[in-house]
Amino acid sequence: MRFATLAAFVALVASASAQTISGQYDCMPAGAYTLCQNLWGESAGVGSQSSTLLSTSGNNVSWRTVWNWQNNPNNVKSYANVEHNSAKGVQLSKLSSAPTAWQWEYETESNPIRADVSYDIWLGNQPTGNPASSASSYEIMIWLSGQGGIQPVGSQIQSGISLAGHTWNLWRGPNANWQVLSFVSADGDITNFNADLKAFFDFLVQNQGVSSSQYVQAIQTGTEPFTGSASLLTQNFNVALNQ
Repeated sequence: MRFATLAAFVALVASASAQTISGQYDCMPAGAYTLCQNLWGESAGVGSQSSTLLSTSGNNVSWRTVWNWQNNPNNVKSYANVEHNSAKGVQLSKLSSAPTAWQWEYETESNPIRADVSYDIWLGNQPTGNPASSASSYEIMIWLSGQGGIQPVGSQIQSGISLAGHTWNLWRGPNANWQVLSFVSADGDITNFNADLKAFFDFLVQNQGVSSSQYVQAIQTGTEPFTGSASLLTQNFNVALNQ
């Protein structure tokens, strides 16, 4: 009975501390991170989405986003994400390591869904700059999941790349004033990801002409839904930039 009571108390505290946002561009503090809805493409569909901060501890964060989107199956509706508040402003040439871990799962999902689960990392010529802005030079995506036949921006330029214990296909294409480089998992969903992001940066410097003088301006992780419905739980996420 004692254990049952303790479990109920912990669940009650977690529920009481959870905070939910539902507006198109709502954001909230999330410990070392900022949690944002970023429903930038909602006008292309019909539906709704909300995001909930579950817990933070040091450099770790747990959160959930629940979405239901219909119409225009080839259009991204949102990128609900967490962005690290201080893992930025480091030049690639000065980076010694960039450890990250992400454990996630679909708690529920319709059949089918069209969505990715991805890192969105922004590089630029200056230490600071907003994502998807005139300050952006490169958008580096790492797709841990891509369901429903969706594809990244551009076209596939390389396959069978071995990084971080997994195999990836690389896509490249332009978007506004920046280049998008997307590593897409060839291993299916990677729900327990542990890696050093420096390996991805080094690959792009050595093989895709990305200058090591570029700065990491933002590291975001989240999901891009196209159509369907799902509840995506991030059980734990962390990232750091070490010089």
